Amino acid sequence: MRKIILDLAMTLDGFIEGSQGEVDWCIMDDDMDFDGFLASIDTIFYGRVSYDAWGNFQPEASADETEINLWKNVHAKKKYVFSSQTRQDENATFIQTDISKQVQEIKAQPGKDIWLYGGARLIKTFIQANLVDVYRISVHPIALGSGKPLFENLPERLSLKLVQSVTFKSGVVQLIYTPQHES
Repeated sequence: MRKIILDLAMTLDGFIEGSQGEVDWCIMDDDMDFDGFLASIDTIFYGRVSYDAWGNFQPEASADETEINLWKNVHAKKKYVFSSQTRQDENATFIQTDISKQVQEIKAQPGKDIWLYGGARLIKTFIQANLVDVYRISVHPIALGSGKPLFENLPERLSLKLVQSVTFKSGVVQLIYTPQHES
């Protein structure tokens, strides 16, 4: 069965966005192999706000070829948007109800893994519903002091097992965890 991978950047003090939604602190090292990650997925899950901001984002004409190719690769993926809004969009399928059931049906389809892109509310919903199979968190060497935390209002403890860690030349440390279900 396909896996849902939460892949995101986080500050050292646990925030995924600054207090104004800023993500300008994110570092993209060329040794992070983001292209390799993109090659391992064929589907992206978005919340509506994140989809509206990034789901059809086009880099500026002055962008380098690497950035243009990155966005072209992202936009080649199948997109699902979780939203209370009903909307027709030729680039995405909108899901309004029965999130857990619909996610299980998507996971059961043939294909590659699924990137849980975000935003914060969708990530929180997936964590609380135990729908995340892999936590791929890149901790950036910066503390913001405030912002949107990754983990808040958990209904219970979330035990994770570290399966890999990688340190990049920028000082970003990528931690890859899987949920450790208590028996």
